[in-house]
Amino acid sequence: MLPASRWEIRWTIVDIMTSLFSPLQLRGLTVRNRVWMAPMCQYQVTTGDGVPNDWHLVHYGARAAGGFGLIIAEATGVSPEGRISPACTGLWNDEQVHAWKRITDFAHTQGAPMGVQLNHAGRKAGTYPWLPGNPSGTVPVAEGGWRILGPSAVAQKGLDVPEEMTLADIRKVVEDFAAASRRAVEAGFDSIEIHGAHGYLLHQFLTPLANKRTDDYGGSFDNRTRLIREVVTAVRATIPEEMPLVVRLSATDWIDDEPSWDADQTVRLVEILKGLGVDAVDISTGGAAPARIPVGPGYQVDFAARVKREVGIPTSAVGLITEPAQAQELLDDGLADIISLGRAVLRDPSWPLRAAHELGLPNEEIPYPASYWRGVWPEKVTV
Repeated sequence: MLPASRWEIRWTIVDIMTSLFSPLQLRGLTVRNRVWMAPMCQYQVTTGDGVPNDWHLVHYGARAAGGFGLIIAEATGVSPEGRISPACTGLWNDEQVHAWKRITDFAHTQGAPMGVQLNHAGRKAGTYPWLPGNPSGTVPVAEGGWRILGPSAVAQKGLDVPEEMTLADIRKVVEDFAAASRRAVEAGFDSIEIHGAHGYLLHQFLTPLANKRTDDYGGSFDNRTRLIREVVTAVRATIPEEMPLVVRLSATDWIDDEPSWDADQTVRLVEILKGLGVDAVDISTGGAAPARIPVGPGYQVDFAARVKREVGIPTSAVGLITEPAQAQELLDDGLADIISLGRAVLRDPSWPLRAAHELGLPNEEIPYPASYWRGVWPEKVTV
């Protein structure tokens, strides 16, 4: 019987290699392997106050025990109005800091550092939680919604038209990112990821699809990238020197018939961000507008590979990377330095443990929790 995919074909013809489980040093942080848990919204803050709860402890705790190198917590609002939905987490007050600290402390007992993705959703804020059975669209103020802001008064399809941000609004966003970063340090996070992708506020300023401004924050490349540069500069100045700073970007809007954000601009921006103290980038795509996206295994990897090749910065690849041999090949072929897993992590909290076994690591090199020793897979026999 033929293998099911080219990734399995690769597995049958090469010797076992374990670069997926080699450590990575970013500033003062040593990450035990190259398998990272990508941030994924949980929409489980049922109290609407941005405070993570038992769901988050169990969710992230299971992945910490499951062997991930770095766990990046979900898009977390730098302000109440910056949340994607009323059910999203936040880092704008001390109660949230204390709740997150319980989670990071547990992750550390399992050998897993944690990062947090800081976000302002902009014109995509204040929406109904994206969960089965919920309506779609912007939550009305009468139902717990709030004032929606964006770079311009241009709506995301299916959402309310935002108010165009004033210069004071923009300054507050920069201050909120810095303040949330300080709280992230207090909460025990080991790294910070700034969310500049998927059509949220920083991406909205980058793309002409959402940014129609004619002042210093719109028009030219320098103007459209001004806000993300200000945010990165403010965050880098706030956090300890030894703490890594990561930025997630959408490399393309997948829109060709009007001015938009694309791979050339992404490479140019990452070069600038590297100079501002960004230590790694996580390269995704899309989110600013409906688009025809050629989704398939590894469909975003080429964008990450180009950034890694042309800028020379540690780069994470993401997007339908599901199998250990596939992830291993991407690293061995020099296309990425890190593999970020999203939906596969929801299905399999112990994906790294399984991957290490399938790639032939000796059991003593696999970070099984001691209490799970009876579930250890028999070691592979190689010839």
